[in-house]
Amino acid sequence: MTNPGKLKITAHGDREIVISRSFDAPRNLVFEAFTKPEYIQRWLLGPDGWTMPVCQIDLRVGGKYRYVWRNQDGREMGMGGVFREIAAPERFVATEQFDEAWYPGEAICTFAFTEQGGTTTITQTVRYDSQATRDAVLKSPMESGITRSYDRLEEIMAASGGPKRERTA
Repeated sequence: MTNPGKLKITAHGDREIVISRSFDAPRNLVFEAFTKPEYIQRWLLGPDGWTMPVCQIDLRVGGKYRYVWRNQDGREMGMGGVFREIAAPERFVATEQFDEAWYPGEAICTFAFTEQGGTTTITQTVRYDSQATRDAVLKSPMESGITRSYDRLEEIMAASGGPKRERTA
């Protein structure tokens, strides 16, 4: 699998960040990689040295999700939210709030999945409570963590042919 597109992070409006990356994989497989714990725990780890011992997802409108990451020193970071919209495999919208808030308030995350010619582009739009919060997040090292996570997802999908979908006869 080749990397059809590198990570792009841009400020949008006064409170949003738009994050996009393309993968050489069908949309339904990329959507599964973003919504099933058995895949998320393998790639959504940020920098090397972190694991995700807790990944709970109730993928329905009003359902909750919870992630807890742990680094090599045993330090943990947790976050979660509630699904507001789900239109599989095109998009989902969820809230995001960290246990130990490194930014104030709650963010609203919209994930859109578009496929063209077997390449799927994921576009995540994150809306924060204020421009100051958005700007602080942009100055944080989050770009390196997202880049490593998405690179890891690309490696996993290339090695395994992507998440396997059960086939019916």
